[in-house]
Amino acid sequence: MTREQEHQLIERAAAGDRSAGEALIRAHQRSLYAYMLRMSRRPDVAEDIVQDAFVRVLMNLDRFDTRYRFSTWLFTIAKRLYVNACQKHRPVYDSEIVGGWKGQESNADHGALNEESQTTARDAIGEALEQLGDEQREIVILFHQQDWPISLIAEYMDMPEGTVKSHLHRGRRKMRKYFEHTEQFNTFISETIA
Repeated sequence: MTREQEHQLIERAAAGDRSAGEALIRAHQRSLYAYMLRMSRRPDVAEDIVQDAFVRVLMNLDRFDTRYRFSTWLFTIAKRLYVNACQKHRPVYDSEIVGGWKGQESNADHGALNEESQTTARDAIGEALEQLGDEQREIVILFHQQDWPISLIAEYMDMPEGTVKSHLHRGRRKMRKYFEHTEQFNTFISETIA
C-alpha cells in the first residue's frame, strides 16, 4: 500500500469508517505481531500489546502527523506499551525467560526445513538476541525481520544513521560469536546441511 493510500485510509478511519480501520489493522498486524513476538518471545504478551497498540492508534488517529510514516507511529506506541508491561511485570517476566520458556511463532518461509529444525533455529536466534542490549536487539530485529531500511530505523529510534549502523554491526558480531560457541546452533547447521 502506498503512503497516499494509507493516508486516505487514516482519514476515513478517523472519520469513523470501520472498514478503513480494519484495513489499517490488516495491513500492519502481521509485521507488528512478528516484531513484538521477537522482542518479548511470548505470544501472549505480543498479542496483548498488538491489540492495545491498535486500540490506542484507532482512538487517536486525529493526532497522527502525516509527515511521518504510520508504521513508525504504530511501532513506537507498541514499543512503549511493551516497555511499560516489562516494567510493570518485570519479576514474573524475567523468571519465565530465565526458566527456559520459549515462545512459538509461525514461520512458513523456511520451506524445506522441518518443524524441529525451525524450532531449533528460532530458539538459537532468540537466545542470541537475548545476548544483545535492548537497542541492539531492537535494531537487529527491525532490520532483519521487519526489513526496515537504516533511515527508517534511525527515524524510529531517534538516532543518527551512523549510530544505527554501528549498533547493527556490533549486534551481528555478538550474535555471530554466540553462534560460534553454541552447540545447539552448530547441531542445527549440521542437520540442515546433511
